[in-house]
Amino acid sequence: MSDKYESLKLENQLCFPLYACSKEIVRRYKPYLEKINLTYTQYLTMMVLWEQHTLNVKKLGECLFLDSGTLTPVLKKLEAKGLVSRVRSKKDERSLDVSITEEGMKLREEALDVPEGMKACINLNPEESKILYKILYQILGDMN
Repeated sequence: MSDKYESLKLENQLCFPLYACSKEIVRRYKPYLEKINLTYTQYLTMMVLWEQHTLNVKKLGECLFLDSGTLTPVLKKLEAKGLVSRVRSKKDERSLDVSITEEGMKLREEALDVPEGMKACINLNPEESKILYKILYQILGDMN
C-alpha cells in the first residue's frame, strides 16, 4: 500500500540537501572571508567585478541571481570599504554602474587563499565537481 504522504517526507525532498549543503558551504567560507573582511555575498560580488571591472547593477544582479533590494546594501558596504564605486551611467541616468576600485583590485591577491582553503572542505574530485556544477546550473537555468 502506498503512503499518500510519501512526497512530504524530508528524505524525498531534493531541496533539503541542496539547502543544507549550501548553508554548510557558506559557513565554511566564513573563516577565510573574515581574513579579507568580506561576507559571502560581498565575496561573490567582488568575484564578478574582479572579472568584469564595471557592470550596471541590473546586470550584476543577474550574474548573482540577486534582486536590487538585496544587492544595494551589499554594494553600499563595499563602497564604504573603498572596494567599489557606484556612479550613474552616462548612457542612462536611471542606471547605476558599479566599478571596482584600485583597492578592490588589490584585495583579489589576498582572496587567492579562499578557493584553496575551500578545496579542503569539499571532498569531490575535479570530474565530480564539474558534473555537480553542470547539474546545478541546469537547475538554475530551468528556473529562469
